[in-house]
Amino acid sequence: MAQTPEQRKSNKRLALILASVALVFFVGFMAKIAVLGF
Repeated sequence: MAQTPEQRKSNKRLALILASVALVFFVGFMAKIAVLGF
């Protein structure tokens, strides 16, 4: 399946959004552990 440049660009943007959301969750999780002192 060949993708158009527009589709590839939107895929890259979606991957970037998912990665940043995962990063925010991870940082929040680490901060919670640091605050609770585990």
